[in-house]
Amino acid sequence: MGKLIIGPQRKRGDDGYHTFSVRIKEETVEKLDRIAKETGRTRNNLIGLLLEYAVDNCVIEKNEEP
Repeated sequence: MGKLIIGPQRKRGDDGYHTFSVRIKEETVEKLDRIAKETGRTRNNLIGLLLEYAVDNCVIEKNEEP
């Protein structure tokens, strides 16, 4: 019989992902669910794609005070 080898436990986030909760309006959840259903993606996958796009394409306006 082979031996059971137990290594150190991986720290949370070692897979490159971080889990956290957010509050989203119900109407936004409904839109996400509709898009997820139409595309065959999970809501989680869809949210990740949308967030990556938003972060990569956002423009930050600087407040120019006189």
